[in-house]
Amino acid sequence: MTTPVCTSASEAATATAPARAQTFPYPSFSSYVKARQPVLLRTARSLTANPSDAEDLLQTALTKTYVAWERIEDHRALDGYVRRALLNTRTSQWRKRKVDEFACEELPEPEPLPADDDPAERQALHDAMWRAIMKLPARQRAMVVLRYYEDLSEAQTAEVLGVSVGTVKSAVSRALGKLREDPELGIVRS
Repeated sequence: MTTPVCTSASEAATATAPARAQTFPYPSFSSYVKARQPVLLRTARSLTANPSDAEDLLQTALTKTYVAWERIEDHRALDGYVRRALLNTRTSQWRKRKVDEFACEELPEPEPLPADDDPAERQALHDAMWRAIMKLPARQRAMVVLRYYEDLSEAQTAEVLGVSVGTVKSAVSRALGKLREDPELGIVRS
C-alpha cells in the first residue's frame, strides 16, 4: 500500500496539530516578551513615525533576540540587547530605503491640522505636566512616573519601591489631586 503524496489542507492541519501544542524551547523568552513588550514598543515607536512600523520593528528585533537567546550570557541586560537590535534594525532599514521624492517647481500645501491637534499646544501641555510633576515630593513623583509613564501596575510599582500596594494607591491618589489643583495645567474642574 502506498501513501498519497498530496493531502488535503484539513488532513495536513490535523496531522500538525499536536506539533503546534508544543511549547517554546525558551519559556524565559516568552515571559520576557510578555513582561517587557509595552516598554519596548514605546522605544520602537520613538524610532519610527508610524505605529505599524514600530510593531514590525519590534517584531524583527525580538526575532533577532530569540535567535541569539542561548548566546546572551547576562539576561539582566536583555532590554539593552533588544534596544540595540531595534536601533541596528532601524538603521539598516533607513539605509536600504528607496527615495520616492522628486524635485518639483511648486511645493504642495500641507494638510491643515485640526484646531484641537496643534503640536505647539500639545508640547506646551507636555511641558506644563512635567513641571507640575517635578513639584511633587520625590516619592509621589516616583510613583506617578512608574504608574503612568512606565505603565507598571500598582503591585509592580509597590514591588519596585519596596512599599505596600495600599501605599502606592494612596500616594498616587494624593499626587493626582495635587496635579488637578496645579494652576499651570488649567484642568477644567466640574
